[in-house]
Amino acid sequence: MIVIDSASPVPPFEQLRAQLAGQIQERTLAVGTRLPTIRRLAADLGLAVNTVGRAYRELEKAGLIETRGAAGSFVSAAGEQGRERASRAAAEYAAVIAGLGIDTTEAVRIVQAALTQGVPEVG
Repeated sequence: MIVIDSASPVPPFEQLRAQLAGQIQERTLAVGTRLPTIRRLAADLGLAVNTVGRAYRELEKAGLIETRGAAGSFVSAAGEQGRERASRAAAEYAAVIAGLGIDTTEAVRIVQAALTQGVPEVG
């Protein structure tokens, strides 16, 4: 269930995007699940069509959903593949950290700094 808090300082499109992304990541919305149309979801949530459209575009850009023309928008398998890729990268990082003798607290600080500061895209 999606709930938009009109009193929140977080824009409605971001609330929607974050909640849908969370449901996809938690697998509440399984790969292949058809999402409501933009118009229907906008009407159900009392949002502008452009607001829901922006949330869907952001999810599509992140690879969490895919739009198949008139067939609609669906939870993408790419989101699951991304999770698996991240898991493999984390395992590789853990191996490097262990090899360098860096403790867990410092390793987590390094990751937090990278996530906060952003990391350059790798080809």
